[in-house]
Amino acid sequence: MNKTKIEWATMTWNPITGCLHDCTYCYARKIAERFGSVLKEDIEEHRNQQIHVVDRKKHCPYPFVFEPTFHRYRLDEPSKKTKGQNIFVCSMADLFGEWVPDEWIKEVFRVCEAAPQHNYLFLTKNPERYVNTELPIAKNFWYGSTLTDMNSEFVCKHDDSKGNYFLSIEPILEKVYIHSLNKIDWIIIGAETGNRKGKVIPEKSWIDNIVEQCKAVDVQVFMKDSLIPVMGEENMLREFPKELRK
Repeated sequence: MNKTKIEWATMTWNPITGCLHDCTYCYARKIAERFGSVLKEDIEEHRNQQIHVVDRKKHCPYPFVFEPTFHRYRLDEPSKKTKGQNIFVCSMADLFGEWVPDEWIKEVFRVCEAAPQHNYLFLTKNPERYVNTELPIAKNFWYGSTLTDMNSEFVCKHDDSKGNYFLSIEPILEKVYIHSLNKIDWIIIGAETGNRKGKVIPEKSWIDNIVEQCKAVDVQVFMKDSLIPVMGEENMLREFPKELRK
């Protein structure tokens, strides 16, 4: 578990790494490809499987590069931190990707429930799985959906009464109108970073539009630093729900 430069969390925890989404703007894949490698003794497993389980610490943090990997030896990390943190769970993976076995998700949840001093923030591009998964409902569990454009989907409060749900609109790739905003507790907005060819630079009006929607229903908005060139420092909002103000 590591301190993070991600502005809306204090730490990241990656019991699972790797992802089978193919997002052209993915920062996590670039990190895994830079710091990951497959040793000779792992080649046979690497060839014959698409997902992997690692029970002991290996030579590098991404022993199968960006293929989904369950690092079971990391499961005790939240319990070692006694001071409460806002933990972004699986910043280097999609815990709710279709390829992730149910048992992996259940093991992660069990560890989180055993260390209730922390807030746990989950984020997925496959929010439909929230509906079919028995989610722990507690004040310190936050379930996020990633939106980038009007074709993105999100799921929130499928039981109509319980749970904390948020949206991460990052990177914002076009003007977005959010339906059912009254069911969302928090919105994070960020621009694409890096030097990708075809990188999208958002318009200020896109951000203003989201803020206007949020203020109409009293939803907190957090703008990442990547929006400073677009919004100007004086217009930046860095709001947290009261439960996450650590």
